[in-house]
Amino acid sequence: MGGNSPCASCKLLRRRCAKDCIFAPYFPPDDPHKFAIVHKIFGASNVSKMLQEVPVKQRGDAVSSLVYEADARVRDPVYGCVGAISYLQNQVSQLQMQLAVAQAEILCIQMNHQDPAPPTFPLDHQKSLLFSPETTAATANFGTNLQQYLNFAPSSTAVMQDPLKRESLWT
Repeated sequence: MGGNSPCASCKLLRRRCAKDCIFAPYFPPDDPHKFAIVHKIFGASNVSKMLQEVPVKQRGDAVSSLVYEADARVRDPVYGCVGAISYLQNQVSQLQMQLAVAQAEILCIQMNHQDPAPPTFPLDHQKSLLFSPETTAATANFGTNLQQYLNFAPSSTAVMQDPLKRESLWT
């Protein structure tokens, strides 16, 4: 950067920004929070070493990943990105189950229209399968919970409350 304004890194570290500053292309002076959060989690020396090991063409992506992980670590110091990923994987599993139940319901309806014979099991049993408390609760809470995680909930307790989420980290 050299001339006009030091990059966000050099400004935060209170040093002169050299022309060959490794941080300058990725941490512009108009976005100081970006480097501040990465520096807080990884440290300037570690970030510098990481960037030097990455090919120049991939450094922008590496910086984006570091900023994302640092932001996730600040919001959830225990799980970071992994907490959000495991939460979303859990939601995918729940939605796959709901989809399978809906497809089974469609199949039952189609079969009833083709063959007017009564179903092989009572209708009350079918309803209890389709509208179980787990399925209904998962559907009702999905939008709220997803929005909370996509915005990185400020509290880490949302990840830790459900024991399945902790188990899914290791499976």
